[in-house]
Amino acid sequence: MDERYMRRAIELALGGLGKVNPNPLVGAVIVKDGKVLAEGYHAKYGELHAERSAFSKLDENADAQSAFGADMYVTLEPCCHYGKQPPCTQAIIEHGIKNVFIGSHDPNSLVAGKGVKQLREAGINVIEGVLEKECDAINPVFFHYIMTKTPYIVMKYAMTLDGKIACDTGESKWVTGEDARNHVQKTRNALTGIMVGVQTVINDNPSLTCRIKDGRNPVRIICDSYLRIPDNSDILKTANKIKTIIATISNDTQRISQVERMGAIVVKTESFNDKVDLKDLMHKLGVLGIDGILLEGGGTLNHSALEAGIVNHVQAYIAPKIFGGSGRYTPVSGKGAMSPDSAYMLENLKMLKFESDILLEYDIINKGR
Repeated sequence: MDERYMRRAIELALGGLGKVNPNPLVGAVIVKDGKVLAEGYHAKYGELHAERSAFSKLDENADAQSAFGADMYVTLEPCCHYGKQPPCTQAIIEHGIKNVFIGSHDPNSLVAGKGVKQLREAGINVIEGVLEKECDAINPVFFHYIMTKTPYIVMKYAMTLDGKIACDTGESKWVTGEDARNHVQKTRNALTGIMVGVQTVINDNPSLTCRIKDGRNPVRIICDSYLRIPDNSDILKTANKIKTIIATISNDTQRISQVERMGAIVVKTESFNDKVDLKDLMHKLGVLGIDGILLEGGGTLNHSALEAGIVNHVQAYIAPKIFGGSGRYTPVSGKGAMSPDSAYMLENLKMLKFESDILLEYDIINKGR
């Protein structure tokens, strides 16, 4: 039964996808005598946390006292500090909860065991690690960001059965079918940022927006070492409406001012091999509050990201098509591995099947420089 209620809390937590960043996804369920009294989740950044959301359902029904002696299942250790919301531990204590079942530990130094300690000192029985792996799995972005202060990077690409991301002509619309492309939109909605190289902007003129109902447009990040982005690109034409960051090493103050006047934010980075230093860029984006990024670049940017060691997760969509031709349009370019032992290694396979395409997802084991 404990796992059943925690699974429900996980299901609730996912309702906050794309709305709570840089906060974590959290769900909570209040149970008494085998009956669910109330449920809640963190629905939007700045609004009620999951525990207080659940309690609010009781309070709305003038039944606040019914939680006395009840159990609470929460996917993440309750917070114990004041932020945009007051401490959840305080609400748990005030409502007389008897047992608190927790999934994940909170690595945030403001919590990190202090929430559990506060509850126990108040006489509440705390059971930790309930479906811990499953609870951890919904918050890789939060855990990475809170511990490193840099964004969690998801490298995504779509390719044919013969490993091509485009025809030799450069045409790439569309490698995969509609279902798979709709899934990409969900990922765009879930992550705070989306990043491509300037050559992708020059070649494809993408908008890099989220095209789902009630979706959130990600912050658009363009790696543009020498500010080659065209003024008539859809990215710059909409930069005053959709937050856009241009990462560069250029010292051309006139061009920088011109791009900024169009609404974009120019971020200067250190230089690595005469290009934007992606490691330095990640630290700068972290300071700007960007906790997760979908990398939708071509082979060159993908290779640079792997080489820099910034990639955490890979999504590879595979379509039942064969393009043929040269090896020009490959998902990852560069010199390539010199031997199988020196390849980038992956683990934790997950597979999704769409109408005609499949998506393979992995975590990166070995990082680059």
